[in-house]
Amino acid sequence: MKKSLNERLAILSDAAKYDASCASSGTVKRDSSKSGGLGSTEGSGICHAYAPDGRCISLLKILMTNFCIYDCAYCINRSSSNVERARFSVEEVVWLTLEFYRRNYIEGLFLSSGIIRSSDYTMEEMVRIARELRVTHNFGGYIHLKSIPEASPLLIEQAGFYADRLSINIELPTDTGLTRLAPEKRPANIRKSMGELRLKIEAANDPTLQTKRRKRFVPAGQSTQMIVGADQANDKVILGTSARLYGSYGLRRVYYSAFSPIPDASKNLPLIKPPLMREHRLYQADWLYRFYGFGIEEITENQPDGMLDLKLDPKLAWALVNRHRFPVNINTAEREMLLRVPGLGTKAVNGILSARRHRRLRLEDLARLHVSIKKVQSFVVTEGWTPHRLIDRSDLRAMFEQKPEQLVLL
Repeated sequence: MKKSLNERLAILSDAAKYDASCASSGTVKRDSSKSGGLGSTEGSGICHAYAPDGRCISLLKILMTNFCIYDCAYCINRSSSNVERARFSVEEVVWLTLEFYRRNYIEGLFLSSGIIRSSDYTMEEMVRIARELRVTHNFGGYIHLKSIPEASPLLIEQAGFYADRLSINIELPTDTGLTRLAPEKRPANIRKSMGELRLKIEAANDPTLQTKRRKRFVPAGQSTQMIVGADQANDKVILGTSARLYGSYGLRRVYYSAFSPIPDASKNLPLIKPPLMREHRLYQADWLYRFYGFGIEEITENQPDGMLDLKLDPKLAWALVNRHRFPVNINTAEREMLLRVPGLGTKAVNGILSARRHRRLRLEDLARLHVSIKKVQSFVVTEGWTPHRLIDRSDLRAMFEQKPEQLVLL
Protein backbone atom coordinates (compact mmCIF):
# COMPACT_ATOMS: atom_id res chain seq x y z
CA MET A 1 0.00 0.00 0.00
CA LYS A 2 1.44 3.35 -1.06
CA LYS A 3 2.19 5.69 1.80
CA SER A 4 0.92 9.26 1.83
CA LEU A 5 3.32 12.17 1.57
CA ASN A 6 2.82 12.97 5.26
CA GLU A 7 3.57 9.37 6.27
CA ARG A 8 6.76 9.34 4.20
CA LEU A 9 7.77 12.73 5.59
CA ALA A 10 7.41 11.38 9.13
CA ILE A 11 9.52 8.30 8.31
CA LEU A 12 12.28 10.05 6.37
CA SER A 13 12.59 13.04 8.70
CA ASP A 14 12.89 10.67 11.68
CA ALA A 15 15.52 8.62 9.81
CA ALA A 16 17.54 11.80 9.22
CA LYS A 17 17.84 12.56 12.93
CA TYR A 18 20.93 10.36 13.25
CA ASP A 19 22.94 12.77 11.13
CA ALA A 20 24.55 15.25 13.52
CA SER A 21 25.83 17.55 10.79
CA CYS A 22 22.74 19.68 11.22
CA ALA A 23 22.65 20.54 14.91
CA SER A 24 19.45 21.46 16.75
CA SER A 25 19.28 24.94 18.18
CA GLY A 26 17.13 23.84 21.11
CA THR A 27 14.56 26.57 20.55
CA VAL A 28 11.26 26.76 22.39
CA LYS A 29 8.54 24.90 20.55
CA ARG A 30 6.08 27.20 18.77
CA ASP A 31 3.36 26.03 16.41
CA SER A 32 1.83 28.91 14.50
CA SER A 33 -0.74 26.66 12.86
CA LYS A 34 -2.73 26.87 16.08
CA SER A 35 -2.60 30.65 16.23
CA GLY A 36 -3.13 31.46 12.57
CA GLY A 37 0.37 32.89 12.01
CA LEU A 38 3.23 31.86 9.74
CA GLY A 39 6.21 29.69 10.65
CA SER A 40 6.73 26.99 13.26
CA THR A 41 10.00 26.33 15.03
CA GLU A 42 9.37 22.59 15.34
CA GLY A 43 7.77 20.22 12.88
CA SER A 44 8.33 17.12 10.79
CA GLY A 45 11.76 17.37 9.25
CA ILE A 46 12.62 20.83 10.59
CA CYS A 47 15.96 21.30 12.35
CA HIS A 48 18.00 24.32 13.30
CA ALA A 49 21.64 24.96 12.45
CA TYR A 50 23.94 27.88 13.17
CA ALA A 51 25.65 29.81 10.40
CA PRO A 52 29.28 30.99 10.88
CA ASP A 53 28.02 34.49 11.70
CA GLY A 54 25.81 33.15 14.51
CA ARG A 55 22.48 33.21 12.70
CA CYS A 56 20.09 30.34 13.43
CA ILE A 57 18.85 28.77 10.19
CA SER A 58 15.79 26.51 10.00
CA LEU A 59 16.29 23.63 7.57
CA LEU A 60 14.13 20.90 6.11
CA LYS A 61 16.16 17.86 7.17
CA ILE A 62 15.17 14.65 5.41
CA LEU A 63 16.48 11.57 3.66
CA MET A 64 15.60 11.12 0.02
CA THR A 65 15.13 7.45 0.96
CA ASN A 66 16.00 5.12 3.82
CA PHE A 67 16.44 2.16 1.46
CA CYS A 68 20.12 1.22 1.27
CA ILE A 69 22.14 -1.45 -0.50
CA TYR A 70 24.85 -1.35 2.20
CA ASP A 71 24.67 -3.32 5.44
CA CYS A 72 26.67 -1.13 7.86
CA ALA A 73 26.26 -2.67 11.32
CA TYR A 74 25.82 0.68 13.13
CA CYS A 75 23.17 2.08 10.74
CA ILE A 76 19.44 1.84 11.42
CA ASN A 77 18.80 1.97 7.66
CA ARG A 78 21.14 -0.88 6.73
CA SER A 79 19.87 -3.37 4.16
CA SER A 80 19.21 -6.10 6.77
CA SER A 81 17.20 -3.79 9.07
CA ASN A 82 13.46 -4.31 9.36
CA VAL A 83 12.59 -0.60 9.66
CA GLU A 84 9.68 0.80 7.69
CA ARG A 85 10.96 2.01 4.32
CA ALA A 86 9.97 5.05 2.30
CA ARG A 87 11.20 7.13 -0.61
CA PHE A 88 10.66 10.57 -2.07
CA SER A 89 10.85 11.32 -5.76
CA VAL A 90 12.96 14.22 -6.99
CA GLU A 91 9.82 16.24 -7.69
CA GLU A 92 8.44 15.61 -4.19
CA VAL A 93 11.59 16.84 -2.44
CA VAL A 94 11.59 19.95 -4.62
CA TRP A 95 7.90 20.57 -3.90
CA LEU A 96 8.30 20.05 -0.14
CA THR A 97 11.26 22.43 0.02
CA LEU A 98 9.48 25.17 -1.89
CA GLU A 99 6.21 24.81 0.01
CA PHE A 100 7.93 24.78 3.42
CA TYR A 101 9.91 27.82 2.33
CA ARG A 102 6.85 29.73 1.09
CA ARG A 103 5.16 29.12 4.43
CA ASN A 104 8.18 30.58 6.23
CA TYR A 105 8.90 27.28 8.01
CA ILE A 106 12.45 26.93 6.68
CA GLU A 107 15.34 28.79 5.12
CA GLY A 108 16.97 25.87 3.40
CA LEU A 109 17.35 22.14 2.79
CA PHE A 110 19.53 19.47 4.41
CA LEU A 111 19.35 16.38 2.21
CA SER A 112 20.91 12.97 2.75
CA SER A 113 19.99 9.51 1.48
CA GLY A 114 20.48 5.82 1.72
CA ILE A 115 22.24 4.36 -1.32
CA ILE A 116 19.83 2.93 -3.89
CA ARG A 117 20.87 0.96 -7.00
CA SER A 118 24.36 2.51 -6.95
CA SER A 119 26.31 5.43 -5.57
CA ASP A 120 26.19 7.25 -8.91
CA TYR A 121 22.43 6.81 -9.29
CA THR A 122 21.78 8.15 -5.78
CA MET A 123 24.13 11.10 -6.19
CA GLU A 124 22.62 11.92 -9.57
CA GLU A 125 19.14 12.10 -8.03
CA MET A 126 20.40 14.44 -5.30
CA VAL A 127 22.10 16.67 -7.87
CA ARG A 128 18.84 16.82 -9.85
CA ILE A 129 17.04 18.06 -6.74
CA ALA A 130 19.58 20.80 -6.11
CA ARG A 131 19.66 21.78 -9.80
CA GLU A 132 15.85 21.96 -10.01
CA LEU A 133 15.72 24.19 -6.94
CA ARG A 134 18.47 26.53 -8.10
CA VAL A 135 17.88 26.71 -11.85
CA THR A 136 14.20 25.98 -12.47
CA HIS A 137 12.77 27.62 -9.34
CA ASN A 138 15.52 30.16 -8.66
CA PHE A 139 15.73 29.00 -5.04
CA GLY A 140 18.17 31.17 -3.10
CA GLY A 141 18.00 29.38 0.27
CA TYR A 142 20.70 27.28 1.94
CA ILE A 143 21.33 23.78 0.57
CA HIS A 144 23.46 21.16 2.33
CA LEU A 145 23.94 17.84 0.50
CA LYS A 146 25.47 14.69 1.97
CA SER A 147 27.78 13.42 -0.76
CA ILE A 148 28.04 9.74 -1.60
CA PRO A 149 31.76 8.84 -1.28
CA GLU A 150 31.81 6.24 -4.07
CA ALA A 151 30.02 8.53 -6.54
CA SER A 152 31.68 9.87 -9.68
CA PRO A 153 33.89 12.96 -9.11
CA LEU A 154 31.95 14.65 -11.92
CA LEU A 155 28.69 14.27 -9.98
CA ILE A 156 30.32 15.59 -6.80
CA GLU A 157 31.57 18.58 -8.79
CA GLN A 158 28.10 19.23 -10.21
CA ALA A 159 26.64 19.11 -6.70
CA GLY A 160 29.17 21.71 -5.60
CA PHE A 161 27.84 24.27 -8.07
CA TYR A 162 24.36 24.12 -6.52
CA ALA A 163 24.97 23.32 -2.83
CA ASP A 164 26.23 25.72 -0.16
CA ARG A 165 27.89 22.88 1.73
CA LEU A 166 28.82 19.29 0.94
CA SER A 167 29.68 16.71 3.55
CA ILE A 168 31.19 13.26 3.22
CA ASN A 169 30.95 11.13 6.35
CA ILE A 170 34.15 9.49 7.53
CA GLU A 171 31.80 7.32 9.67
CA LEU A 172 34.29 5.93 12.22
CA PRO A 173 37.61 7.26 13.57
CA THR A 174 39.74 4.31 12.44
CA ASP A 175 40.02 2.30 9.25
CA THR A 176 40.00 -0.88 11.30
CA GLY A 177 36.67 0.00 12.88
CA LEU A 178 35.09 0.92 9.56
CA THR A 179 36.33 -2.24 7.87
CA ARG A 180 34.92 -4.36 10.69
CA LEU A 181 31.52 -2.68 10.95
CA ALA A 182 31.00 -1.51 7.36
CA PRO A 183 33.01 -3.91 5.15
CA GLU A 184 31.39 -2.61 1.94
CA LYS A 185 32.83 0.88 2.45
CA ARG A 186 36.41 1.77 1.59
CA PRO A 187 38.12 4.30 3.91
CA ALA A 188 40.66 5.17 1.21
CA ASN A 189 37.86 6.04 -1.23
CA ILE A 190 36.19 8.29 1.36
CA ARG A 191 39.44 10.20 1.93
CA LYS A 192 40.05 10.38 -1.81
CA SER A 193 36.64 11.99 -2.33
CA MET A 194 37.32 14.48 0.45
CA GLY A 195 40.70 15.35 -1.04
CA GLU A 196 39.28 15.85 -4.54
CA LEU A 197 36.57 18.09 -3.13
CA ARG A 198 39.13 20.19 -1.28
CA LEU A 199 41.12 20.71 -4.49
CA LYS A 200 37.98 21.81 -6.34
CA ILE A 201 37.04 24.24 -3.54
CA GLU A 202 40.53 25.77 -3.55
CA ALA A 203 40.55 26.03 -7.35
CA ALA A 204 37.19 27.82 -7.32
CA ASN A 205 38.49 30.32 -4.76
CA ASP A 206 41.33 31.38 -7.04
CA PRO A 207 40.33 34.43 -9.14
CA THR A 208 40.50 33.94 -12.91
CA LEU A 209 43.12 35.87 -14.88
CA GLN A 210 40.56 37.55 -17.13
CA THR A 211 37.74 38.59 -14.78
CA LYS A 212 39.39 38.31 -11.34
CA ARG A 213 36.12 36.76 -10.19
CA ARG A 214 35.80 33.59 -8.14
CA LYS A 215 33.41 30.75 -8.95
CA ARG A 216 30.56 29.95 -6.62
CA PHE A 217 31.49 26.43 -5.53
CA VAL A 218 30.49 25.05 -2.11
CA PRO A 219 30.90 28.47 -0.43
CA ALA A 220 30.28 26.98 3.04
CA GLY A 221 32.98 24.32 2.51
CA GLN A 222 32.82 20.65 3.43
CA SER A 223 32.26 18.84 6.73
CA THR A 224 32.16 15.28 8.01
CA GLN A 225 30.81 13.18 10.86
CA MET A 226 32.20 10.46 13.12
CA ILE A 227 30.22 8.03 15.23
CA VAL A 228 31.50 7.93 18.81
CA GLY A 229 31.29 4.78 20.91
CA ALA A 230 30.49 2.21 18.19
CA ASP A 231 34.05 0.89 18.21
CA GLN A 232 36.88 0.82 20.75
CA ALA A 233 38.56 4.08 19.69
CA ASN A 234 39.28 6.36 22.66
CA ASP A 235 39.01 10.14 22.70
CA LYS A 236 42.71 10.62 21.94
CA VAL A 237 42.36 8.56 18.75
CA ILE A 238 39.14 10.38 17.77
CA LEU A 239 40.68 13.83 18.24
CA GLY A 240 43.82 12.77 16.42
CA THR A 241 41.72 11.68 13.44
CA SER A 242 39.85 15.00 13.55
CA ALA A 243 43.12 16.96 13.56
CA ARG A 244 44.34 15.07 10.48
CA LEU A 245 41.02 15.69 8.71
CA TYR A 246 41.14 19.42 9.44
CA GLY A 247 44.74 19.64 8.28
CA SER A 248 44.51 17.43 5.21
CA TYR A 249 41.11 18.35 3.80
CA GLY A 250 40.41 21.87 5.05
CA LEU A 251 37.15 20.86 6.72
CA ARG A 252 34.89 23.51 8.19
CA ARG A 253 33.62 21.15 10.86
CA VAL A 254 33.92 17.63 12.20
CA TYR A 255 30.69 16.50 13.87
CA TYR A 256 30.61 13.86 16.62
CA SER A 257 27.56 11.63 16.98
CA ALA A 258 27.21 9.42 20.04
CA PHE A 259 26.37 5.86 19.01
CA SER A 260 22.79 4.90 19.74
CA PRO A 261 21.89 1.20 20.08
CA ILE A 262 19.59 0.02 17.29
CA PRO A 263 17.12 -2.87 17.00
CA ASP A 264 18.50 -6.27 15.96
CA ALA A 265 22.03 -4.92 16.33
CA SER A 266 25.18 -6.81 15.44
CA LYS A 267 27.01 -8.58 18.26
CA ASN A 268 30.04 -6.46 17.31
CA LEU A 269 28.30 -3.34 18.64
CA PRO A 270 28.18 -2.26 22.29
CA LEU A 271 24.96 -2.96 24.19
CA ILE A 272 24.72 0.50 25.72
CA LYS A 273 25.32 3.94 24.28
CA PRO A 274 28.19 6.14 25.50
CA PRO A 275 27.30 9.03 27.83
CA LEU A 276 26.20 12.12 25.91
CA MET A 277 28.69 14.09 28.01
CA ARG A 278 31.46 12.33 26.09
CA GLU A 279 30.14 13.78 22.84
CA HIS A 280 29.98 17.22 24.50
CA ARG A 281 33.56 16.99 25.77
CA LEU A 282 34.77 16.05 22.29
CA TYR A 283 33.17 19.17 20.86
CA GLN A 284 34.85 21.27 23.58
CA ALA A 285 38.23 19.67 22.86
CA ASP A 286 37.69 20.17 19.13
CA TRP A 287 37.09 23.89 19.82
CA LEU A 288 40.30 24.13 21.87
CA TYR A 289 42.27 22.65 18.99
CA ARG A 290 40.71 24.87 16.33
CA PHE A 291 40.42 28.23 18.08
CA TYR A 292 42.50 28.23 21.28
CA GLY A 293 45.90 27.03 20.11
CA PHE A 294 45.92 23.71 21.99
CA GLY A 295 47.59 20.63 20.58
CA ILE A 296 45.82 17.28 20.70
CA GLU A 297 48.58 15.84 22.88
CA GLU A 298 48.12 18.68 25.39
CA ILE A 299 44.37 18.12 25.62
CA THR A 300 44.66 14.39 26.22
CA GLU A 301 47.84 14.28 28.30
CA ASN A 302 47.55 12.69 31.74
CA GLN A 303 44.06 11.42 30.90
CA PRO A 304 43.59 7.74 31.81
CA ASP A 305 43.14 5.45 28.82
CA GLY A 306 43.13 8.44 26.48
CA MET A 307 39.61 9.44 27.55
CA LEU A 308 38.58 13.01 28.33
CA ASP A 309 37.45 13.88 31.84
CA LEU A 310 33.65 13.73 31.93
CA LYS A 311 33.42 15.80 35.12
CA LEU A 312 35.45 18.80 33.95
CA ASP A 313 35.71 20.61 30.64
CA PRO A 314 39.01 19.92 28.79
CA LYS A 315 40.52 23.38 29.35
CA LEU A 316 39.90 23.28 33.10
CA ALA A 317 41.23 19.72 33.31
CA TRP A 318 44.40 20.83 31.47
CA ALA A 319 44.85 23.85 33.75
CA LEU A 320 44.60 21.74 36.90
CA VAL A 321 47.33 19.42 35.59
CA ASN A 322 49.51 22.41 34.57
CA ARG A 323 49.16 24.61 37.65
CA HIS A 324 52.79 25.70 37.33
CA ARG A 325 51.71 27.91 34.39
CA PHE A 326 49.29 29.87 36.55
CA PRO A 327 48.29 32.41 37.76
CA VAL A 328 48.24 34.52 34.59
CA ASN A 329 48.45 38.31 34.84
CA ILE A 330 45.41 39.65 33.00
CA ASN A 331 47.09 43.01 32.42
CA THR A 332 50.32 41.76 30.86
CA ALA A 333 49.86 38.22 29.49
CA GLU A 334 49.98 37.47 25.78
CA ARG A 335 46.80 36.50 23.94
CA GLU A 336 47.97 32.88 23.58
CA MET A 337 48.19 32.46 27.36
CA LEU A 338 44.96 34.31 28.08
CA LEU A 339 43.17 31.83 25.83
CA ARG A 340 44.36 29.02 28.09
CA VAL A 341 42.76 30.47 31.22
CA PRO A 342 39.64 28.50 32.25
CA GLY A 343 36.59 30.70 31.91
CA LEU A 344 38.02 33.00 29.23
CA GLY A 345 36.61 32.58 25.74
CA THR A 346 37.82 34.23 22.55
CA LYS A 347 35.30 37.06 22.88
CA ALA A 348 36.33 37.79 26.47
CA VAL A 349 40.03 37.71 25.56
CA ASN A 350 39.43 40.20 22.75
CA GLY A 351 37.61 42.42 25.23
CA ILE A 352 40.47 42.19 27.73
CA LEU A 353 43.10 43.08 25.12
CA SER A 354 41.04 46.06 24.00
CA ALA A 355 40.19 47.34 27.50
CA ARG A 356 43.65 47.04 29.05
CA ARG A 357 45.04 49.54 26.55
CA HIS A 358 43.18 52.20 28.51
CA ARG A 359 43.33 50.98 32.13
CA ARG A 360 44.53 48.23 34.41
CA LEU A 361 41.79 45.66 34.81
CA ARG A 362 40.29 44.42 38.07
CA LEU A 363 38.13 41.37 38.79
CA GLU A 364 34.96 43.43 38.52
CA ASP A 365 36.03 44.47 35.02
CA LEU A 366 36.09 40.80 34.03
CA ALA A 367 32.57 40.42 35.38
CA ARG A 368 31.48 43.22 33.04
CA LEU A 369 32.83 41.13 30.17
CA HIS A 370 30.47 38.33 31.28
CA VAL A 371 33.32 36.21 32.63
CA SER A 372 32.58 33.73 35.45
CA ILE A 373 34.58 35.10 38.37
CA LYS A 374 34.18 31.86 40.31
CA LYS A 375 35.85 29.92 37.52
CA VAL A 376 38.58 32.38 36.59
CA GLN A 377 39.72 33.80 39.94
CA SER A 378 41.91 30.82 40.85
CA PHE A 379 43.99 31.25 37.71
CA VAL A 380 44.51 35.01 37.26
CA VAL A 381 46.18 38.04 38.77
CA THR A 382 44.43 41.38 38.30
CA GLU A 383 44.75 44.84 39.78
CA GLY A 384 43.86 44.37 43.44
CA TRP A 385 43.58 40.56 43.25
CA THR A 386 46.09 37.74 43.71
CA PRO A 387 44.94 34.15 44.26
CA HIS A 388 47.62 33.68 46.98
CA ARG A 389 47.55 29.96 47.83
CA LEU A 390 44.27 29.26 46.04
CA ILE A 391 46.01 27.75 43.01
CA ASP A 392 47.93 25.33 45.28
CA ARG A 393 44.94 24.01 47.21
CA SER A 394 44.72 20.22 47.23
CA ASP A 395 40.94 20.38 46.89
CA LEU A 396 40.93 22.83 43.97
CA ARG A 397 39.47 20.23 41.63
CA ALA A 398 36.61 19.54 44.04
CA MET A 399 35.73 23.24 43.97
CA PHE A 400 34.86 22.96 40.27
CA GLU A 401 33.18 19.56 40.18
CA GLN A 402 29.42 19.59 40.20
CA LYS A 403 28.09 18.64 43.60
CA PRO A 404 25.85 15.55 43.72
CA GLU A 405 22.19 16.32 44.29
CA GLN A 406 19.51 14.22 45.94
CA LEU A 407 16.75 13.63 43.40
CA VAL A 408 13.13 13.87 44.43
CA LEU A 409 10.72 11.04 43.63
CA LEU A 410 7.34 12.36 42.53
